Amino acid sequence: MTIRSVLVANRGEIAVRIIRAAKLLGIRTVQAHSAADRDMLAVRLADEAVEIGPPAAARSYLNIAAVVDAALKTGVDAVHPGYGFLAENAAFARAVEAAGLVFVGPTPEAIELLGDKVEARKVAASAGVPTVPGSDGRIDDIGAAETVIARTGFPVMIKAAAGGGGRGIRVVGDLEEFRRLFPQASSEAKAAFGDGGLYVEKLVERARHIEVQILGDGSDVVHCYERECSLQRRRQKVWEEAPSFVLPADVRERLCASAVALAKAVSYRGAGTVEFLYDEETGAYYFLEVNTRIQVEHPVTEMITGIDLVAEMFRIAGGKSLSIRQSDIILTGHAVECRINAEDPYRNFMPGPGVVGRLVVPEGEGIRFDSMLYEGYAVPPFYDSLLGKLVVHGKDRGDCLARLRTALAGLVIEGLPTTIPLHQALARDSVVERAAFHTRFLEGWLENEFAAPAVGFKEVAQ
Repeated sequence: MTIRSVLVANRGEIAVRIIRAAKLLGIRTVQAHSAADRDMLAVRLADEAVEIGPPAAARSYLNIAAVVDAALKTGVDAVHPGYGFLAENAAFARAVEAAGLVFVGPTPEAIELLGDKVEARKVAASAGVPTVPGSDGRIDDIGAAETVIARTGFPVMIKAAAGGGGRGIRVVGDLEEFRRLFPQASSEAKAAFGDGGLYVEKLVERARHIEVQILGDGSDVVHCYERECSLQRRRQKVWEEAPSFVLPADVRERLCASAVALAKAVSYRGAGTVEFLYDEETGAYYFLEVNTRIQVEHPVTEMITGIDLVAEMFRIAGGKSLSIRQSDIILTGHAVECRINAEDPYRNFMPGPGVVGRLVVPEGEGIRFDSMLYEGYAVPPFYDSLLGKLVVHGKDRGDCLARLRTALAGLVIEGLPTTIPLHQALARDSVVERAAFHTRFLEGWLENEFAAPAVGFKEVAQ
């Protein structure tokens, strides 16, 4: 069916992004929002808005019944979940489809299968995709885990089978520590995800985090090349770029082909990301997980390929075949995305919601700012601190970084602390300039290289 109207079941910058893509396709937009988000930019941009609950996400954006009811009451054809919240919730996707609506994303079966990291590893292995040495399945018994470790050796990572976003991970260096942390990890997984199942895998030290953007229509799958997301703090991505500066052409070809093979194995539909760890010293790469949704960092892929990934999601969900072939997707230039959060990087990234004062967004060739901001907007304290993403594209990585430094100097968000100074420092750093980093680089850099200035952020006059 052709999608004529959509409920946006998310908030912030991704809601704005979805609305703008939908409007280009002539799709009517209805923005679902909590009581705390009545004044957000997405509500202003949408054709219609509907309140779904109080500020607490559990009673609004995570309330499946409330979201589906809002979709039915507003008469939309489809629901787009964005990222986070219910985006990778198979029960939500089923509820949307049971209501006779289109879920703009993968099938519930694919979400369920690939959302379980243990089962996803099995799919990867069956598709011939390299996996990190570790347990073949979920482990509920510490004795079985110790048998795996005898084969892999230390250090290892304990992970929640149903986890995501870097939560619940334990890095363990010896057997005594493992025996102490294993039950803790199981209890935390049970509390966070309702599933105490774990798995164990070998820690790839000084690894690169590489992910491949895929698009599938249920029968065919293409890739849109890779992104590198190695600059992370507490396993949360801070800075992303595309393509990876250090990936040899032959490895890129094999890695992207692996992502496509895995997606084809589950007849993948929609946009998704297959994540890998890359060992630069050996040239080996290992499957990590699949994100069955649009990613925060999708704009860098759009910048180097010219493909509107959100628009493609709408077309595929409407029953259309892929509009592009693999041979049509050409990698051009280099792009970097800086996540701009309402956090004070000089005070251990303490969240700082507040009222946006003067807002100046840089403009120019190759500059894009996806955000939820406008002057006078009161950023609520109830949700993720992401304000927007500054994305810059250049003819090559050097040109891109030069443009990024200029763009960061021109981005002004007054009234609350932001991570702009962090990105300004990173963009000037010699190690970052050489792309000589790995997933554990940033935390050491923050401790040893990042210093607070004499003057902090400028607050809005009261």
